[in-house]
Amino acid sequence: MIRIDPRVAAALRRRAERGRPVCAYVYDLTVLRDQVRRLREALPSWCEVYYAIKANADPAVVRAVAPLVDGFEVASLGELRQVREATGGLGAPPRAVFSGPGKTDADIEGALRSGIELLNVEGTTELHRVQWIAERLGVRVPVALRVNPGHRVLSGSHLMGGTPSQFGIEEAQLPGAVASVGTLPALDLRGLHFHAASNNLHADAHARYVEWCLRVIAEVEAEHGVRLPILDVGGGLGVDYRRGPGFDLRDFGRRLGELPPPNGRRVVLEPGRYLAAGCGYYAAEVLDLKRNHGQYFAVVRGGIHHFRLPSTPHAGEHGHPFAVVPVEAWDYPFPRPQVEGAPVTVAGELCTPRDVLARDTWVDRLRGGDIVVFPLAGAYGWEISHHDFLAHPHPDRIVLDD
Repeated sequence: MIRIDPRVAAALRRRAERGRPVCAYVYDLTVLRDQVRRLREALPSWCEVYYAIKANADPAVVRAVAPLVDGFEVASLGELRQVREATGGLGAPPRAVFSGPGKTDADIEGALRSGIELLNVEGTTELHRVQWIAERLGVRVPVALRVNPGHRVLSGSHLMGGTPSQFGIEEAQLPGAVASVGTLPALDLRGLHFHAASNNLHADAHARYVEWCLRVIAEVEAEHGVRLPILDVGGGLGVDYRRGPGFDLRDFGRRLGELPPPNGRRVVLEPGRYLAAGCGYYAAEVLDLKRNHGQYFAVVRGGIHHFRLPSTPHAGEHGHPFAVVPVEAWDYPFPRPQVEGAPVTVAGELCTPRDVLARDTWVDRLRGGDIVVFPLAGAYGWEISHHDFLAHPHPDRIVLDD
């Protein structure tokens, strides 16, 4: 049985007293900060941590991690604005790496005007577009080339490298891309960027992947006579949503610590999910309990338009685990629907059978008016959901900060 932090449960029960169905994201900033610190403490000193804001761009989350990370990874001008706005009162603008496929001219120009630290370039055509824009602006641009490995180097719920995809420059074409940069005077080649997979749960494989990235960048330096001081190995540190053993952070840090120090090279990790997932909860009140074709369904005030994560590859066939926060108040003059000791499918308020948050999950007791709470919802929850389908109200936002 999944247990929810008593402070989270108390905050949701208080929200239930307001007389309208509960639907909310809860973010616990203490949990978030502790997770960032655990990662920093496990990594060798030559690793830098940039938070991938795509995982969770809530201003409170961004402000909480800003003093604890070396910078941010952004993939759009909108994300860059979110970082700058959230951290505006914290001092100097934070360092930022700009990544992602499909950059428009406006994206590139805005990134260059903002003074980003590094532009991760996805292809040779993009290289020439960056040169063209940089010439017009009269600036020199620090760039890294994103490499799509020639073989699968990492596993995970989403594969971006070592497989045909829209991401990066095929490893076999990397020599030509490095040579092209040498003909583009507005570009300053600073390093290589790899991001092979997301949500990898195997620490030993991830350490071997970082070691492989270090070997590739050293080979490129030797072959082309260039100095590449930055190696960006992307994110991909996984979260086990089924509450299994999960990613062994201690083993990962130990294995990296056994590698030879990279001779002053900056090695950048871009975690998002791994830092933010545990700080967040998605909560939705049960509006109806019914039995259809021999199965119980709990219909909630919410759904995948708020929390699409259960329908993504991480969930497998079983959806996302949840807990029940009992709410004793029942204000209606008719009997309260209830299920005891049975599997229940949790479905949302959308007019589609795809709006399912958990399938056939055992509950000891679930009643109308109780609140189902999905932990590990702090990353790729609200950010990846289609918020305005059917124009239902957005969820509330509750921030806990000790």
